[in-house]
Amino acid sequence: MCAVVIGAMGAGSVAPAGAATSRDPGAFRGLGAWVDAFDYAPAFQSATGVVTVTPDAVPDMAALGVKTLYLQAAMNDDRAPGMIVDDKLVGDFLVRAHRAGMDVVAWYFPVLSDPAADLAHVKAMADFRVRGQRFDALALDIESIKSVPDVDLRNDRIVELAAQTRKLVGEQPLGAIVYPAVQAEVINPALWPKFPYKRLAKAVDVWMPMTYWTFRDGTYRDPYIYTAESVARLRDNLGDKRAMVHPIGGIGDLSTAKDYDAFLKAVYETKSVGWSIYDYNTMVSSAWPRLRTGGVPTTTTTTTPPSTTTAPSRG
Repeated sequence: MCAVVIGAMGAGSVAPAGAATSRDPGAFRGLGAWVDAFDYAPAFQSATGVVTVTPDAVPDMAALGVKTLYLQAAMNDDRAPGMIVDDKLVGDFLVRAHRAGMDVVAWYFPVLSDPAADLAHVKAMADFRVRGQRFDALALDIESIKSVPDVDLRNDRIVELAAQTRKLVGEQPLGAIVYPAVQAEVINPALWPKFPYKRLAKAVDVWMPMTYWTFRDGTYRDPYIYTAESVARLRDNLGDKRAMVHPIGGIGDLSTAKDYDAFLKAVYETKSVGWSIYDYNTMVSSAWPRLRTGGVPTTTTTTTPPSTTTAPSRG
């Protein structure tokens, strides 16, 4: 996902103690496109199903203005017995994306019930090479809640995995795909209580809240309110008003042109470093010209994002 760069931290910015945000967001800048294993891997299709996204789609992504491909390269699942979902296909995506001038961020969903297995998959992504090329960054999809019901243990495990991933990626930026704070704090406080934002901030550079307004109703069905408040709450939890954020909106085929405009307005006004919609397979072609703008307004009039203390509490 990529295109226009907006609101990146300046070279002289000072991050809070313990935060990893002094690094450049790199591949997380601009417009992105998401592809998961269920889109591209034959092993994850039904007996009669066919893959919906192939490496042949990469040039089209580039032509649409995508800067970064977010690819689910590893998965803890019996259908993918290796550490990488499909070495050949993943390699093809990587090579073609680089050839087209795009970055590739490999992402993984840590199950957390088996820390050693999670680390092995992350290490496989960090070590993955094809024709001398590697992923431009990694991201952890932090949303597994059922496999480890004990919240304190779950927190300890994801913080430790993030710290280990930080060591594996070196100076590359690391992303954290997280539940939007509105969902976790207002709509369903029991979802993941005591989420370890500040502990994770020691390893994480870019935060990627899944602001899927299509899952909401009422006030929070508004992409602007849901996204802007989620970013504001996230930064409050981190104690860092300049934390680098890349909101993910969605779902693509359930959204309208007005939804995208409202989402992009929030992206622009929160000075997010990147933006994307989940996912590439569900996006219509007519949406991409809008997304390429990054929400840059045609006038100088802007609206202040909702306050985290006065926002409505229904959704």
